[in-house]
Amino acid sequence: MIWPSLRFRHLGGGLAFALGLAAAGAQAEHPTSYAPVAITEDFATVMERMKAAKPEVTEKHQQLLEQRYDLSNRPADGVTQSRGKPVQEGVRVKLPKGTSWDDLATMTPEEIREEGVFPKGFLPLPHPNHPEGGMVFPKFHIEEIKKQEGRDLTRFDLDYDLPDHLLPEYPPAIYLTTRPDLGDVSKGQVVTIMNYFDLFNGILNPKQIEGLRLLLTPFPQQQFNQTDDRRSALPSRGVTCFDCHVNGGTNAATHLVGDIRPQEFRHRIDTPPLRGVNIQRLFGSQRALKTVEDFTEFEQRAAYFDGDPVIATKKGVNILERGSQVHFMAEFQEILDFPPAPKLDIFGRLDPAKASESEMRGEEVFFGKGRCATCHAPPYYTDNLMHNLQTERFFKPQMINGRMASADGPIKTFPLRGIKDSPTYLHDGRLLTLEDTVEFFNLVTGTELTADEKKDLVAFMRTL
Repeated sequence: MIWPSLRFRHLGGGLAFALGLAAAGAQAEHPTSYAPVAITEDFATVMERMKAAKPEVTEKHQQLLEQRYDLSNRPADGVTQSRGKPVQEGVRVKLPKGTSWDDLATMTPEEIREEGVFPKGFLPLPHPNHPEGGMVFPKFHIEEIKKQEGRDLTRFDLDYDLPDHLLPEYPPAIYLTTRPDLGDVSKGQVVTIMNYFDLFNGILNPKQIEGLRLLLTPFPQQQFNQTDDRRSALPSRGVTCFDCHVNGGTNAATHLVGDIRPQEFRHRIDTPPLRGVNIQRLFGSQRALKTVEDFTEFEQRAAYFDGDPVIATKKGVNILERGSQVHFMAEFQEILDFPPAPKLDIFGRLDPAKASESEMRGEEVFFGKGRCATCHAPPYYTDNLMHNLQTERFFKPQMINGRMASADGPIKTFPLRGIKDSPTYLHDGRLLTLEDTVEFFNLVTGTELTADEKKDLVAFMRTL
């Protein structure tokens, strides 16, 4: 049958079960931005078909990951995230056969493009099933939410793809700008609707407590809802904001952006932490929404449903009231602080009395030869702007497991404060470690750093 691929190409994938051959023919002639509303295939048949296809989908994506990356568990000696999870070290992107990083640094973008030696791990990373798309959660989060709430975030059609040791620690610590004296207020717990009041009563004001409740309340979403157009075995109450932004941090849950068509051009999303949103002026990796209130409302009305308001209405969109509910949610988000950085002074620079020689050299590279501070300015290491890295200079457009790798366009400058706590990196999570990130930017920006300079730069970024 040809209709599923046609549906995905024109409609954005994961938006309906079955169109029928006649409808597919019409779609082929007239591509559309809209998803079909009426479902013509019964749910049991769809689930059986997609479950049967899951092993092949999983294997194909796993082969891609192993072709691109070293996925082994190699923790850095003595370097941990805020609550003690080891930070992974080393370049994980695999080089093309017969090349070295030094070789690539001497080549022009045109030469790299023509010879086809741009490392595959630097290309856009597809969703675990890009033609289908949708929210996918790491297994550890699925199990915790099932234990606490009895709510099941399991998808019958696919699983999360990256190994746990490459992901952020779980649960993340919670630091508040209003109560820095308390340190981590999570007490090592995943905050949910079941425990938030006990944890935060007496710490937050009533508006913030209500905002947190809403951030923890499940609402219908594209794959998790109560209709027969879903990807959970049973009808679902939905997902919460903190199912991705766990504890105001991140568990690296993934999805596809809702504002691009057709499906193959949609970007995979790496969930960023909400820490430090109070100092940010752009929200969404490319949307450039100007306030966290805008982003909160946009997520509920559109992003949860692949940017399709018709389907949102069908599946039970939660319309938030801007003057109270959105405001309360934003007020809590805006007090989420970055983790402590004891080696930094009040200007966001290293204190020479606390930093190692390698870290000090790395800071010099960051502000000098590496040109990192051009975009990532202290104290929070962002310029609150968007920049186009033009990575398409280095490779020819190509289809990768349903993802058309071509121009990414402008991407916002994410803050680097607390960066070691939130792997993976870049807007779609294609870079697994800070070492990968340094190699990527060294090549893309042409700074020609030495091996020692790269090592020192990583050491500095771990202090942020």
